[in-house]
Amino acid sequence: MVNKIVADSSCDTNEQVDIYVDVNKVPFKIDIDERTFVDDEDINMEDFVATMKASPNPIKSSCPSPGDFKEEYGDADNVFVVTISKELSGTYNSAMLAKEMVLEENESRFVHVFNSKSASVGETLTAMKIQECLNDGMVREEIVETVENYIDDTKTFFISEDLSNLIKNGRISKTQGLIANVLNIKPIMRRDKDGNIEAVEKVRGSKKAFKRLAEIIGETGVKFEDRIVAISHANALEKAEDLKEDLEKYNFKDIIIVETKGLSTAYVNDGGIIISF
Repeated sequence: MVNKIVADSSCDTNEQVDIYVDVNKVPFKIDIDERTFVDDEDINMEDFVATMKASPNPIKSSCPSPGDFKEEYGDADNVFVVTISKELSGTYNSAMLAKEMVLEENESRFVHVFNSKSASVGETLTAMKIQECLNDGMVREEIVETVENYIDDTKTFFISEDLSNLIKNGRISKTQGLIANVLNIKPIMRRDKDGNIEAVEKVRGSKKAFKRLAEIIGETGVKFEDRIVAISHANALEKAEDLKEDLEKYNFKDIIIVETKGLSTAYVNDGGIIISF
C-alpha cells in the first residue's frame, strides 16, 4: 500500500519538518499588480516581498485547481490531503473535487481531505500528525478520526507587524489600520473553532505584544509536554527565536521554527509571526 500526504503551499516546511514528514505540495499562484508568483520551492521571496510592499493594491491569490490536486494525488492507494482553512480559500473545495475525480476512475482508492481550519504551520502540524498515525500503524479510518480531533484541538495565533496587507485586502478598515499604526497597536489574532480569523487582544508595542502572546499561550491550559509547537516567521527569525525562548518554560515536546513562503507571507506580511500547537 502506497500512502501519500498532500498539502497546498500554505503548509510551511523546512529541513527540520522533513525529519518528521514528507509533504507533497500543490502551489498557489499569487498576483501582485501585473506579476504572478508561483508559490513553490523556486519562489524568490526577496523579490516577492519587495513587490508586495511596493504595490498599493490588494494581493490576489489563486488556489490550486482540482486538476492540480488530482495530478499530485498520483497513483497512491491512500491519499491524505491537508488544506488551508476553507473559510479563507476555495482550496478545500478544489481538493474535494479532485477526490471525486479520482474515485470516479477507481473507487477502490482512498482520499481524505482535511480542512486544517488554519494556515501555515497549522497545516504543517496536521501533516506531521498524519505521518505519526501512519508510523503507529493506524488504519485509515482511525487516522481520519484521530487527525480530525487533533485539528479541532489545535491552537493558532499570529501577529502582523505591518497591517497594510490586512487593510488592502479589507480584513480591517483603513480607519482601524491608521489608528493602530499611529498608536503602535499590534493586534494578537487567532483562528476560531471554524477556521475564521478573530482578534484576541490589542497591545501597544511589538515587544509587549510578543510577551503577551507567550502569556496567552500559557493560559490555554493544554498539556504542553504532549505537543509540538511550530513557529513560522516572515523574515523575522530573531522574533521567532525570542518567542521560542519564552515558550521553553512550558516544556513542549519540541519547538520548530520555519520561514513562511509566499501565501503565508501575504497573509501575515513581512515581519509577522504565526504559531500553532
